[in-house]
Amino acid sequence: HVQLVESGGGSVQAGGSLRLSCATSADTTKTNCMGWFRQFPGKEREGVAAIYTGDGSTVYTDSVKGRFTISQDNAKRTLYQQMNSLDPEDTAMYFCAADLGYHCRPPVLLTFKGGEQGIIWGQGTQVTVS
Repeated sequence: HVQLVESGGGSVQAGGSLRLSCATSADTTKTNCMGWFRQFPGKEREGVAAIYTGDGSTVYTDSVKGRFTISQDNAKRTLYQQMNSLDPEDTAMYFCAADLGYHCRPPVLLTFKGGEQGIIWGQGTQVTVS
């Protein structure tokens, strides 16, 4: 039922900024929990940021705290991730995800790796920092 489409990736110099967008076919408040993940070449997918869409509560992985901000625009049915002070180590494929579970929790969603049941994933957008 829910489809996710990421955009906004690209190449940027170190210290620069990008804003990723994730358009959803459903109102973001109805997805319950949403998040951003990234996957480095040869490594498993890891959580970056997650949000409880009902009240806007957020959680971040330590490596991006203070640099990345996850947010939502309910009217546009879109999830965002503002990424500032980008470092070459941030180079990865970035995915958005939606957890439709009634009792979902952003800290739990952040631990997912991509193989969990009941999670909707986008196709990903590449971010390259040089």
